[in-house]
Amino acid sequence: MKTDFKTVDEYISTFPKEIQSLLENVRATIKNKAPEAIESISYGMPTYKTNGKPLVYFAGYKNHIGFYATPTGHTEFANELSNYKQGKGSVQFPVDHPIPYWLIEQIVVFRVKENEQQFKK
Repeated sequence: MKTDFKTVDEYISTFPKEIQSLLENVRATIKNKAPEAIESISYGMPTYKTNGKPLVYFAGYKNHIGFYATPTGHTEFANELSNYKQGKGSVQFPVDHPIPYWLIEQIVVFRVKENEQQFKK
């Protein structure tokens, strides 16, 4: 898979329409709760930073949307994420089930506050 995307729009455009829609909704959810976040591409996926530090990442796959909130975001919401397949600092939301945008919102709000407390200049 190509990893040298220049923009999030370019990244999202490479997926089938139904996956594009889910990715756009994840993007909008993040931007709604972290409007000051800087959007870019890092590690070949959409990335959001506040205070110059990583906030969250997401990625599209054939069967799931990957969401990466660094280990702290996942640790803080371990109970809410327990029904999803996870790795260290990652969770997979299956595309054949409703994406828990409400949970993404909560995680983003948590991470914004965490970055403000730890890294505010």
